[in-house]
Amino acid sequence: MPPDSVIIEPATAEVLDEVLAIEQACFSAPWTRKMLAAELSGNQFAHFLIAKCPDPRSGSLAVAGYFCFWVVFEEVRLMNLAVLAPFRRQGVATRLVCTALRTGLQRGASRAMLEVRASNQEARSLYERLGFRQTATRARYYVNPEEDAVLMEMAPLQVSALCGQPGASVSGNG
Repeated sequence: MPPDSVIIEPATAEVLDEVLAIEQACFSAPWTRKMLAAELSGNQFAHFLIAKCPDPRSGSLAVAGYFCFWVVFEEVRLMNLAVLAPFRRQGVATRLVCTALRTGLQRGASRAMLEVRASNQEARSLYERLGFRQTATRARYYVNPEEDAVLMEMAPLQVSALCGQPGASVSGNG
């Protein structure tokens, strides 16, 4: 999928059903509607992005993924990133993370942090390609199934060359 066919924009309450469906399709212990809604509108540090891509079946734009991250003072905290299976390995997750990193820089952040399931090699590889490095593990952090979390950090915060040109960055609480 050409990078310019992926549209990154702030999530709104109108797409909550689609985001919830993505959450449920992608995670074994998904966030609830209430949790997603709280991040979308009740957390002053949260930023919520969606990625829209052409749906190969209909040709119309579909919400292919979403990303919730926080910018808290000097830190970008990557919370939840999910992309529907038909849209994976096409740069959607990279575009979402790159937008978050740019937003963090614009807001004065100097580092980024995340936790990821130890078994999620695809996500870990993405974060490593973008410049994150493993700093620690948290034993039995995840449930359903129980699994260790790998803590990853990027310090100093930077936007990888993999992110390409900034284009229209997204900022603001959304």
